[in-house]
Amino acid sequence: MRIKIFDTTLRDGEQSPGASMSVEEKVEMAQALEDLGVDLIEAGFPVSSPVQMEGVKRVASVIRKATVVALARCVEKDIDAAHEALKNAKNKMIHVFIATSPIHRNYKLRMNKEEILERIRKYVSYAKKYSELVEFSAEDASRTEPPFLMEVVKVAIEAGATTINIPDTVGYAIPDEFGHLIKTLKEGVPGIEKVDLSVHCHNDLGLALANSIAAIKNGATQVEVTLNGIGERAGNCALEELVMTLKVRKDLLDFETGVNTHLIYPTSRLLVHITGLIPSRNKPIIGENVFLHESGIHQDGVLKMRETYEIMKPSDIGRSSETLVMGRHSGKHALKKKLESYGVHLDEEHFQKVMDRFLELADKKKEVYDDDLLSIVSDVLREPLRGYELRYYHVHTGRSILPTATVKLAFQGEEKEAAETGNGPVDAIFRAIDRITGMKTKLEEYVIQAVGSGKNAQGEVKLTLKIDDSLHSGRGVSTDIIEASAIAYINAVNKHLILTEKLLQKDRDTAGGADR
Repeated sequence: MRIKIFDTTLRDGEQSPGASMSVEEKVEMAQALEDLGVDLIEAGFPVSSPVQMEGVKRVASVIRKATVVALARCVEKDIDAAHEALKNAKNKMIHVFIATSPIHRNYKLRMNKEEILERIRKYVSYAKKYSELVEFSAEDASRTEPPFLMEVVKVAIEAGATTINIPDTVGYAIPDEFGHLIKTLKEGVPGIEKVDLSVHCHNDLGLALANSIAAIKNGATQVEVTLNGIGERAGNCALEELVMTLKVRKDLLDFETGVNTHLIYPTSRLLVHITGLIPSRNKPIIGENVFLHESGIHQDGVLKMRETYEIMKPSDIGRSSETLVMGRHSGKHALKKKLESYGVHLDEEHFQKVMDRFLELADKKKEVYDDDLLSIVSDVLREPLRGYELRYYHVHTGRSILPTATVKLAFQGEEKEAAETGNGPVDAIFRAIDRITGMKTKLEEYVIQAVGSGKNAQGEVKLTLKIDDSLHSGRGVSTDIIEASAIAYINAVNKHLILTEKLLQKDRDTAGGADR
């Protein structure tokens, strides 16, 4: 039996703190997911912001094999926005949802059961006018009374839903319980055999994969997943875990997916570089430790017969030590071929920028590794942020010297310089930037990691700044970790400036509207 893979990395996954993507990054990630072989790509929530609207529009215009999905509440303006965003999609679906559990009905929606059912009738029908394919989700379904949930599903099918999604929204369900719920719906709701029955499981108790498997065994035909398991709170059922479970345990799970497993690891690495969210080393399937063996007994067994301690091969997920290393003499064709192997398809303008950055890095490093290239791609795809630009910096530090940093920034055609001391060179450079911008900031998170390997590996810095009670992430990459830190810090500051500008513009628009 074929299980549909509904990927929501670009929607639910992007809701992970710090995982927001630019429009260009969404487009590249969507193309990589299509190459991976997912059936549906949920591109975003168009009504929530102009950036979300533009992101869904752009994804819809380039994806040709997978179905592009836009999310909407059971609200007319949401569904209108989803329709507008999907106008250029070859294959499209509108996904409408409303909460159904007692706690959501009573405290969030303040609606009774009849009001919920009436909204479902009205807005599933309304979405159906725009799209042949309509998915309906009963938010917090796993905490909804089964008799009422059955009524909800029946009404949604009668109104025209072609997919019914049963979310375990807060990761509350236990596998036996969730499997039984799916079986109850499958056996008790008239017409459910004519639609896809989908599940969307969160990982708050670490049971997202187990609940998804239980659902499949009891009749679910579609599973909603995210790459690397990213998403709200503890994340979603991980695409790579579900797909490889079905592949490795085919003796007990006779199900197929359309995913090309050999592209799992490359696509996973692309997402890591775009979002900056680094999986734990022991993360199933794609973690750094998955195919490493330190124990002598394990090493001996693997050397004699790999299957003694490995239930899958690294090559099964596209993970190989035989990595093509690029250098300054590598040509455009080799670079383009390498990027396409990772599912990266750039237009000529972006490709030339990547090529220029690659050659610049190759002059500093003897060898450029895959992770170096993906880091360059993610930098190039980020929309240029208006605001401060780093002109130069100088640090003076040592074991018996008070660390000092001098920084010059450009802003709207004017250059400003400041010097500060700090607990270390990075702290000093951050203080100097604060002096120039005049902002009161608080560093909430600072993560540094090597990109590539070897002594001359690049350093990648990801940080989060709190400015005026709002959080802004920044990212910087350089062979000099202090420069990477400064770039990341300025990146976060510029995001704050853009947000402030948008809020002021919104206030001006509102005021103008009131005058009219």
